[in-house]
Amino acid sequence: MAISHEALVHPMALVEDGATIGAGARIGPFCHVGAEVTIGANVELMSHVVVQGITEIGADTLIHPFAVIGGIPQDLKFNGEKTRLVVGARNRIREHVTMNAGTEGGGGVTRVGDDGLFMAGCHVAHDCQVGSKVIIVNNAALAGHCVIEDDVIIGGLSGVHQWVRIGRGAIIGAVTMVTHDVIPYGLVQAERGKLDGLNLVGLKRRGVARSDITALRAAFQMLAQGEGAFQDRARRLGEETESDYVRQIVDFVLAGSDRSFLTPGKQ
Repeated sequence: MAISHEALVHPMALVEDGATIGAGARIGPFCHVGAEVTIGANVELMSHVVVQGITEIGADTLIHPFAVIGGIPQDLKFNGEKTRLVVGARNRIREHVTMNAGTEGGGGVTRVGDDGLFMAGCHVAHDCQVGSKVIIVNNAALAGHCVIEDDVIIGGLSGVHQWVRIGRGAIIGAVTMVTHDVIPYGLVQAERGKLDGLNLVGLKRRGVARSDITALRAAFQMLAQGEGAFQDRARRLGEETESDYVRQIVDFVLAGSDRSFLTPGKQ
């Protein structure tokens, strides 16, 4: 066990031999930290937090009571193999959040980026790859193997099907089931998930130039109404655009995927 002399561990917490606790970390009462856990500098586990498995928690992350981080996958194929969860820096993980380690068949690692907000009761399943500045609202859930790129917001009580990719800057409305890939900067809502436009509010809040927003609007219309298959429209769009934002959509659509895409009008 390696506990920094600058860390504070409450006498009612259980830290197993072998755990690493960084400088300035605070482990509150009734927390349980497993033997293969690494807690970064200035991390705070408030109370009643369980961190288990081979799990890394990045610096300055705050975890609220009753979160369970690094638990074994909810996958019947899991057979006790050594897999990991890696959580980045400055995340805020609220009450009753669960994040599972990976599976051997999914690459062995669940990853969460930096500066995320994971609100009460949300779930990150095995082998998910979650980017930075992601917000997952209360009681939303990611199934296994999902890829969530940077700056995504997933609304409360929503569910994302396994293997789905959600592109950068997209927003998912509340109480929405997402079963297909979502293009970057897409706006998805309705019970079964409909691509209903672009996340214009998010783009404006991030200070995206008006010219890029105009280019994105035109790209969306071409993807919605152009001739040929969806990938063919994206390929033509890539040949014509000079916008880096549109290029992100094109690259996303043309990359390999295990799911089909949400397209305008498709549910």
